[in-house]
Amino acid sequence: MSRRIEVELTSQRDDGTWTWRAAGAKQPKGTLDGGLLYSGAAIGDVCRAEADFEIDGIFVTAVLPPKGRSGRPEDERIEIKGAEQKFEAVTTQLAKKGRSQKRKGGKRRDSKNQDRDSDSRSRRQRKEGEDRRGRQSKPENSEPAKPKPKKLKPGRKHRKEFIDALPEEQRVVAEQVARGGIAAVRKEIETQNAKAAEEGNEAVRSDGLIELAESLLPQLKVAEWRDRADAALSTIDEVDIRDLRTVLVAAEDFARTDESRELTENIRKGLAVRVEKEQSKWQDEIRAALKEERVVRALRLSSRPPKAGSPLPPDIAETLTSQASEALGGDVTQQRLGIVLEAIAFSPIRPYIALAQIPAAPNKELLEVITKVADRIPEIAKQFGIEPVAKTRGKRKGRKKPPPSKSDSEAVTQNADNAQEDAPESSAPDSSTTELEGAADTDAQTSDAEAVERGPEDHGSTQEDEQREEASEPSAIDSSAAEVGTAAEIGTQPDDEETAEQT
Repeated sequence: MSRRIEVELTSQRDDGTWTWRAAGAKQPKGTLDGGLLYSGAAIGDVCRAEADFEIDGIFVTAVLPPKGRSGRPEDERIEIKGAEQKFEAVTTQLAKKGRSQKRKGGKRRDSKNQDRDSDSRSRRQRKEGEDRRGRQSKPENSEPAKPKPKKLKPGRKHRKEFIDALPEEQRVVAEQVARGGIAAVRKEIETQNAKAAEEGNEAVRSDGLIELAESLLPQLKVAEWRDRADAALSTIDEVDIRDLRTVLVAAEDFARTDESRELTENIRKGLAVRVEKEQSKWQDEIRAALKEERVVRALRLSSRPPKAGSPLPPDIAETLTSQASEALGGDVTQQRLGIVLEAIAFSPIRPYIALAQIPAAPNKELLEVITKVADRIPEIAKQFGIEPVAKTRGKRKGRKKPPPSKSDSEAVTQNADNAQEDAPESSAPDSSTTELEGAADTDAQTSDAEAVERGPEDHGSTQEDEQREEASEPSAIDSSAAEVGTAAEIGTQPDDEETAEQT
């Protein structure tokens, strides 16, 4: 039975025969007649062969050249050379599906201009460097992008020295304080107590550990500030100016030694030099943006001076005001108008900008932008019918106090009991004050009594209803009670007629 296999020529004998074996294997193997081979055969070639598998062995009947060889001489080959032009990849983008040419009635539009030859159209010759709308293309900015300032990356030298100098039993607490403050110590104590409760061991007392952590915290803060100050001084020419100012502000609390004060003074001097250098760069960037007529970028740059409160130079302020006024006039889209107005709102030239005319129908996006910055450009906001509202700062939420420990609560309870035992008997209330309060609360007794009869749930709802009524419309009883309380504090008693009228 004839079968095609791939064989590898392994050697050539003197009698003209060749030895072979299956490609990539030791078996099967055998010999073949050299006359069956193609011209140029060599040891190691892998080729295809027609072989008969019989009982006596495998006999090769034909050999085909390898796939990479055609068996033809070199002079009979035709060499195909490609184009010498450099190949450039083409990027295609499919257009969105437009409206169908078919109408609802099933007919197509009969346009006379559909078969117009494209070559017969007269095209306007554009100047080199102009786009379809005739505007000059923006000049390419050859300057490299401004690198972002580096963040301050303090080391841990001073903090490590402080922790290593502590006794062995205090280092664990100091490491927890350095990791997360007093809260981390409390959490670790709770974790150990929970583990001890599962194992049936005695819980850890937290009083001494908390006191130790509180005593170590200020010293750790000083060590951490020293690490930040050293890092700020070593990278004062590259680090962000805001980080340098943060280090100087913290120096008021942590610079307690002569060495620390000297370090602070060096940072302050370096910051002054750095600010002057950044101020000069800032002005150059604004001038470059104005030269390229990039008014939005110039406006945004003018709102972020390196030296806080520094005014713009007269030439920059005059040019920036002129270009900003031009950007608001003419045929400008509402999207562009909103972008320019938002940039003007945070620029120091905003008092000198006036909007000559507003769009006939301002869209929702433009009105949202004007509303957001109305307190900064009130005159322009009033042109859009938006009344600026001064933003008030919300109340600052204080830090939540940690829950008192068990020993602290027991001490507070004991002090309260002692104070109650030592307190003298309370004297009888002043009769005049009692009468005044009774006159003021006469009308409220009935509702209170009904609330008590209904129970605690009904009483709670009654109080909520009364609070809502009081919030919406103050009653006469509240005003009389306020006046009566004031009179009682002064020591005078109001007339009975006035009290009756008020009630």
